[in-house]
Amino acid sequence: MKNKLLATCATAALGLLGAASAQAAATITIVNTNAAGVGFNDPTPAAPVGGNPGTTLGQQRLNAFQYAANLWGATVTSSVTIVIDAAFIPLACTANSGTLGSAGSTFIIAGLDPPGRPDRLYGMALTDKIEGFDIGPGLADIQARFNSDLGMNANCLPNSGWYLGLDTQHGAKTDLVTVLLHEFGHGLGFQTFTNGLTGAQRTVSGVPYPSVWDDYIRDNTSGLNWVQMTAAQRQASAINTGKLVWTSPGVTAAWPGVLSGAPVLTVSGAAAGGAAGNYDVGRASFGAVLSASGTAGQIMPVNPDAPGVEGCAPFTALNKLAVGGNIALISRGTCGFAVKAKNAQDAGAIGVIIQDNVAAATPPGLGGTDATVVIPTVSVTQAAGVQIRAALAKRARNKSGVIGNLTTDPTRISGVDGGYVQLYSPNPFQSGSSVSHYDITNFPNQLMEPAINGDLTHSLIPPNDMTFTLLRDIGW
Repeated sequence: MKNKLLATCATAALGLLGAASAQAAATITIVNTNAAGVGFNDPTPAAPVGGNPGTTLGQQRLNAFQYAANLWGATVTSSVTIVIDAAFIPLACTANSGTLGSAGSTFIIAGLDPPGRPDRLYGMALTDKIEGFDIGPGLADIQARFNSDLGMNANCLPNSGWYLGLDTQHGAKTDLVTVLLHEFGHGLGFQTFTNGLTGAQRTVSGVPYPSVWDDYIRDNTSGLNWVQMTAAQRQASAINTGKLVWTSPGVTAAWPGVLSGAPVLTVSGAAAGGAAGNYDVGRASFGAVLSASGTAGQIMPVNPDAPGVEGCAPFTALNKLAVGGNIALISRGTCGFAVKAKNAQDAGAIGVIIQDNVAAATPPGLGGTDATVVIPTVSVTQAAGVQIRAALAKRARNKSGVIGNLTTDPTRISGVDGGYVQLYSPNPFQSGSSVSHYDITNFPNQLMEPAINGDLTHSLIPPNDMTFTLLRDIGW
């Protein structure tokens, strides 16, 4: 048996962003590390919700943790108990942004015996599974920390509190079980240990080691995977938007049964002129999911509520006249995407297009949560918005003659480049998010995208999700 060399721990943070089978394929134990009276031990009375029978806030939190652990335990296989040290504690937070939680392998391991690879880095739980014994008796495999302040006061995302039910019926709240499944996925190995910001591999006793991930991370521009690259090449690859892909055989075989046509805005009509054509769009984490049947209507711009502000307040009579029964075109800025969409919906709009307010190669994803928004909402680049607005310049008060259709393109699979599933590689690099997630262009949304989307179920496997598919390819 080779020596197991323990490197520093690693975590992946997520920002705001029925019971499992009794015959679990792995046992996952949650260790409550909170002090008395706080976190999992918070005695605040709580009514049972969504299948969670806890009668205190702390009990409900712990129930949700164990429920998520059981879902993972019914999916992965290991003869060694997986131990998660867990706590609900205050984390970085403001009124508008914050950290939901983080989880990662307690230690990173090098020097595995076969069937593991001695020349790669593994997380602790995966090492135990491959080796068949507990390499760190008495040590937790995964560390998990979640934000106890979320939605509890005005200084921590007051409109985004935790939903502690087990049934996905979270409404406008943030579904704790979904976030736990995401973060536990990181702890089980859904991340590279190579530094994407610098391209540097971690070293053990002065020797650089690739992550077991890095054999499957490929840059479609260079045609190289990360093990073949220099640090400078990996650094550039991590921000090569749309061209960083995952090439493992299981995921490559699975995606045709999981992902579907790319969302698109088709602009047509006699008044469209040079704006006619198809536009790539960014998807929202709220509202109706785009479909092949589409949502079609005239595109109408929204007049600003104040200089530089559009859609942040209930619509004026003039804007209601413009967007009623039509698709509203609104500039990004000042308030949240879901706020703009809700105000447009309340004014009678059948869909929303949000124009980016900065120059970028791709349209942004639209984060946020509002279960009352039921119309489709998408984004377009700043340049696309300018082109469409030029066609709207000669509109009547409530008619533009420019027709938009929010639909999907069955000829282009969303989230795939060159036959492989895309990884998240924005420019500039986003620490904690870049590389170690599927890309936000995946359609339908996947659990291991960098933001938690409101339409996610608690699925970990195809045909809904490819999280376990990737983990199986690296050794699970």
